Amino acid sequence: MRKYLILLIILSFTLINCEKDDICIETTTPKLIIVFYNNDIPTTKKVVTLLTVSADEKGNIYENKSLDSIAIPLDLTQNNTLYKFKSGTIIDTINFTYERKDVFVSRSCGYKTIFENLKIESRSANWIKNDTIKNTTIDNETETHLSIFH
Repeated sequence: MRKYLILLIILSFTLINCEKDDICIETTTPKLIIVFYNNDIPTTKKVVTLLTVSADEKGNIYENKSLDSIAIPLDLTQNNTLYKFKSGTIIDTINFTYERKDVFVSRSCGYKTIFENLKIESRSANWIKNDTIKNTTIDNETETHLSIFH
């Protein structure tokens, strides 16, 4: 009987001291969602052929892809990010500016950065004809933040 009591006490302490696993299932820092549209028919999406997107500090994010939308990260340490958008051999640059705000998500996920007041500080106009910021706050990846017309 005494053996069972000791075994029960040990088992009780083992179960009491167990912690639940912390697995982050929530989204972390969101990316900037860009959708490309036809400049002649602004409501129609248009694929960019041989698209290469790069930032100096990040290297190539996309390389020679044919896409009508992309998701690109913004710099977490600065209030601006300069991207090069190359279609074939033609290059355009866009300098994004924003304000960063760190938000606590959970113990398992830690913090994420939300970007507010997104603006285009400067942009070249080689193959990109126009742009429209749809949402100045980047806090999710479920909606379009920027439309680019080409």
